[in-house]
Amino acid sequence: MKIVSAANLKKYYGTEPNLTKALDGVSLEIEAGEFAAIVGSSGSGKTTLLNMLGALDRPDSGTVTIDGSELTAMNEEERTVFRRRKIGFVFQNYNLVPILSVYENIVLPLELDGQPPQADWISQVIDALGLTEKADAMPNTLSGGQQQRVAIARAARPSLLLADEPTGNLDSKTGQDVMRLMLETSRQYQQTILLITHNDQIARMADRVFHLEDGRIRL
Repeated sequence: MKIVSAANLKKYYGTEPNLTKALDGVSLEIEAGEFAAIVGSSGSGKTTLLNMLGALDRPDSGTVTIDGSELTAMNEEERTVFRRRKIGFVFQNYNLVPILSVYENIVLPLELDGQPPQADWISQVIDALGLTEKADAMPNTLSGGQQQRVAIARAARPSLLLADEPTGNLDSKTGQDVMRLMLETSRQYQQTILLITHNDQIARMADRVFHLEDGRIRL
């Protein structure tokens, strides 16, 4: 079953002669449960594509369908609710709320959605990511690897996980450990992962790799 389907996505900035084609007719499909990676040089359109698939931005043309719902047909409020319920994000800079504890950061998406945290499930995720002893800690007391594990735990519920250079701020060993934990957690909770990376070693861990160059998928 396809969980991600993008058809002929285009996103242009500026006008001629200074027109930038961030996405220039990108189409791709990702199956449920798949781990896919997008690789490409800086400026190739990777982050723009991730923002389209994550309902953070709209394409100039083309369609994005996630888990059977067409994002491009939704208004902003509908997209916000859909994003909160269906899509988890892991960023290079962790994006934790500094005034909230580890536990509070993890349950924040549920609380924003008006759902009571399920104590057993939260405890299971925290334990799986080795954060039990850090549940009450504040983000500024954690290492980079620990902060990224909190971000993974926070994103463990949605069916689609989008990761933007999640190991970019980590040393090689910590980055490998974080990727291993992210993959283990995604399999445990039946998540699909789409990751963008410059790291060929990380990309080789994926089931499938898309190469993006000048706003286009290269086969």
